[in-house]
Amino acid sequence: MTGKATSEAPVSSLGETAPEPAKVPTIEPSGQAAAPESTGQEQAPEPQKPESQALDPAAPEASAKPATTKSEPPSEDVPSAPLQLTLEDVSHSSLTVSWEPPEKLGKLGLQGYVLELCREGASEWVPVNPRPVMVTQQTVRNLALGDKFFLRVTAVSSAGAGPAAVLDHPVHIQEIVEPPKIRVPRHLRQTYIRQVGESVNLQIPFQGKPKPQASWTHNGHALDSQRVNVRSGDQDSILFIRSAQRSDSGRYELTVHLEGLEAKANIDILVIEKPGPPSSIRLLDVWGCNAALEWTPPQDTGNTELLGYTVQKADKKTGQWFTVLERYHPTTCTISDLIVGNSYSFRVFSENLCGLSDLATTTKELAHIQKADITAKPKGFIERDFSEAPSFTQPLADHTSTPGYNTQLFCSVRASPKPKIVWMKNKMDIQGDPKYRAVSEQGVCTLEIRKPSPFDSGVYTCKAINVLGEASVDCRLEVKASATH
Repeated sequence: MTGKATSEAPVSSLGETAPEPAKVPTIEPSGQAAAPESTGQEQAPEPQKPESQALDPAAPEASAKPATTKSEPPSEDVPSAPLQLTLEDVSHSSLTVSWEPPEKLGKLGLQGYVLELCREGASEWVPVNPRPVMVTQQTVRNLALGDKFFLRVTAVSSAGAGPAAVLDHPVHIQEIVEPPKIRVPRHLRQTYIRQVGESVNLQIPFQGKPKPQASWTHNGHALDSQRVNVRSGDQDSILFIRSAQRSDSGRYELTVHLEGLEAKANIDILVIEKPGPPSSIRLLDVWGCNAALEWTPPQDTGNTELLGYTVQKADKKTGQWFTVLERYHPTTCTISDLIVGNSYSFRVFSENLCGLSDLATTTKELAHIQKADITAKPKGFIERDFSEAPSFTQPLADHTSTPGYNTQLFCSVRASPKPKIVWMKNKMDIQGDPKYRAVSEQGVCTLEIRKPSPFDSGVYTCKAINVLGEASVDCRLEVKASATH
């Protein structure tokens, strides 16, 4: 033998006395033949039929395994029984069996094999293929879910069918069981935080065949059907809370059951709200421009950890509150840089993930920043003269420009009092010419020439004049004419 050939055959419902012609099984062999065919042209004989006599009711296996025909010892012309009949695969609607060729093929040669099925509890063997086929593996399809079958295969030659090789145990056609598995979304693998009043909508996908059963618990107890809605389908389970409350916090466990198998997943939910204000606050001490405060943590933290405290101050004159400290963790602090002569009130907010508390705890007494009894002794003040004649700290630089593009000239001047700036072109004053825009700011002098042309080339001068003198700087501007082609 050089290989193993296979074929597939649909099978109609077993036990019918007259199957419909449309459901007659067909064989589609593929691969190499298990043994050479006989050269004879005669038709292959029918496979063996079971005895019609009733089985002995006292026999222990009479109800489980069908009787097989008792035959005389095979002659040398009849092949022996196939070897190693094995069930390769079983699904919800098909099965696959394989076998090895018999040791003896018979003198007349092997014509093929006939595979037969018998429903459990029945005595009739139904051939899968009406004619012998030269394959050593067959797949039978279109089987009914829940059926149990016995299988046997016989080798056939022109002299007849040899003894059958029978599968020891019946084959049960049942749906393939896929163990349940829960796929928790990534954002639910850590604590899922919601605020009071928000909705909770969890969709947890799972796998499993046939359809598994899903159930939920909250902290090990059954869910409150008045508050929590659960809808489970073939591939996911949805837990929905319309308006979450702090009592909904805890661990939710999803369990998926399937024929003795189960998978579990835990989801932690935390429902939070804004914290309460600090329980109390008092002014410890006031000295200089400083005030020391102390407060106690709030009784209600909002079902989560505090992020800190926000401390604010307000002076008695304006009553406006200003934030001094944010997300401050200790419960004591010192407020500095208070203004002498003012009186201050202080208040403290608590803060968590939901934000600041709606109310704040305010000090009952004011912090008075007293004026110190200090007598000022002014020293003689000598006024300094900052007058200065103009001088350019940054001169003008020669510049080359392209026609049609605005050009700017820069320089910087130093003078006190502020000097008057005059711009000139080729020693001619250009003040008031709309083509030029002169700007002087913080000692930086700028002359903008709008869309210059070659005519605007020349020497430009910036002159600064005040009562103490004057200074000037020059530069040359060249506007190159564009080349013509």
